[in-house]
Amino acid sequence: MLTEYTTPGSIEVRSNETLYSLLTQRIERTGEDTVIATRKTGPGRWEQITTGEFHRMVLAAAKGFIAFGIRKGDAVSIFSPTRWEWGVLDFALAAIGAVNVPIYDTDSAPQAERIINDSTVKLAIADNRERYDRLDSVIDNCPTLQRILMLDGNALGALEGLGVAVSDEELEARIASVGADDLATIVYTSGSTGTPKGAELTHRNFLSIVRAGFACLPEVIWDDHPRLLLFLPLAHCFARFIEYCSIGSDDGVVGFLPDTKSLLPDLRSFKPTYLLGVPRVFEKVYNAASRKAGMGFKGRVFLKAAESARAWSRMQQAGIRPTPKQVAEHLGYEASVYRTVRGALGPNIRYVACGGAPLNADLAHFYCGIGLPMIQGYGLTETAAPFTVCRVDDNVIGTVGQPAPGCSARISEEGELQLKGANVFRGYHNLPDKTAEVFTEDGWFRTGDLGSIDDEGRITITGRKKDIIITAGGKNVSPIPMEHTMMDCPIVEHAVVVGDGRPFIAALVTLDPEGLAAWLPAQGLPADLPLAEAAKLPAVRDLVQEYVDKANASVSRAESVRKFTILDTQFSQDNGCLTPSLKVVRPKVNTVFADVIAHEIYGGR
Repeated sequence: MLTEYTTPGSIEVRSNETLYSLLTQRIERTGEDTVIATRKTGPGRWEQITTGEFHRMVLAAAKGFIAFGIRKGDAVSIFSPTRWEWGVLDFALAAIGAVNVPIYDTDSAPQAERIINDSTVKLAIADNRERYDRLDSVIDNCPTLQRILMLDGNALGALEGLGVAVSDEELEARIASVGADDLATIVYTSGSTGTPKGAELTHRNFLSIVRAGFACLPEVIWDDHPRLLLFLPLAHCFARFIEYCSIGSDDGVVGFLPDTKSLLPDLRSFKPTYLLGVPRVFEKVYNAASRKAGMGFKGRVFLKAAESARAWSRMQQAGIRPTPKQVAEHLGYEASVYRTVRGALGPNIRYVACGGAPLNADLAHFYCGIGLPMIQGYGLTETAAPFTVCRVDDNVIGTVGQPAPGCSARISEEGELQLKGANVFRGYHNLPDKTAEVFTEDGWFRTGDLGSIDDEGRITITGRKKDIIITAGGKNVSPIPMEHTMMDCPIVEHAVVVGDGRPFIAALVTLDPEGLAAWLPAQGLPADLPLAEAAKLPAVRDLVQEYVDKANASVSRAESVRKFTILDTQFSQDNGCLTPSLKVVRPKVNTVFADVIAHEIYGGR
């Protein structure tokens, strides 16, 4: 095993290039072709927008920003789910050197307020009235925020109207003043203490990894008329990266999908050639196929086909040639099962790319076994999304592939994965001490993740030093603030948030014997009621629920505790869940109470 690896090659980014250059260079190469599609009212109907039309809207919005008073380096927030206008605003801000500070559409008003104030946002754009009101409720607490616009209230039209007073010469001068090393965006990511940190990413950071994507995955994102249906939030670097790849290619088309309420019909009508998703998306597709097969004969056939697909993939990975019987079985399942599952993702689907959270190897083998290669990668907000990726011709399941050309990875003496490359961010906004903590003296970025590197440079993630929980949907959740709020409950001793790789956030709660002894008599119950009996009382659960609700009030729904279990025992040094200084040992809690987590909370999933 290696301790350090650098991928051969290099990626060129000229000093005068920006994210806006991806659009203009495409137009120079291929003219005004279709670049994006947006779903009209009802599934199955799409409006096509050409690069020329998109470019004209970008320039109109850019003029509007200038007229509003947005200068180079000023921050503007977009508070919206994924929709085509997001792309217009993003490219317009990039063109004039403004800084895009996205806010997740699920963020609460207090979360949005903190982001706006930390990055001194001057203008915010929400998509609809509900999110507009969320921002409006805190505008008095945001001294730099001058105005809120609403996309559903014709924000693009308002910007275009403002921009009429701005000359083409003034716009061109602003565009020419922006370079690759200027700040493009500040993306806020949860830290181990629960306080969000703004990762500062330059145009060069994104351009280098986008062009690395072209070099590493041409079959997926460049060749043969690629089509991407994008439904991941553009506030996340992962989605922005792949949007830039699509728009920056020769003839890629990206469809913007604000929600997934009609995902399957939309997939059939849009006909993507590849999809980008988090593990939960592909789990849902698999589970839907399994449920559709049912419990009878068809269900038994599906289960056998799924197991056969996983075995087929493992044989391919090991270089084992299948027997004639296995080939015949595979062809049979192709006709009866595999073609239907692939078809659920659209008739032209060729690849699926998965990231944002750890992926179950069995699920990856299933998709590869049915003839749909699942490409895995690894990255962080601090690396502008992907840093490593499995190549189509070297897709080793269980690894996250090799670094991009010219980028390096190493394993420290403590087993931590550390990275160096042109896509690594320049630091955390307003947090020089936190920035210093994540960089070594010789300039390597400390990921906080544990890993290994094989002899071919492929990286395997083996664990995480951080306490951050990543759900199956790819949401990063800092558990500590919520745990502290729940532990404010007078009868709660400990609360441990769980949900790593799971579909939702949950919690394990232990009761405080002394707090119970003081509280139970007021409920007409004996103070010495055994802990196991107290844990089952509806009144106990109701009181704990009040504090769970308080914890949830300060976070988005995706981060909220959906379910909790009150344990009939306590954490202790004897069971390994507490240190001698009485700190909770999170990994040990997950191990000791694995059955409770798996069955009582997640129903065996």
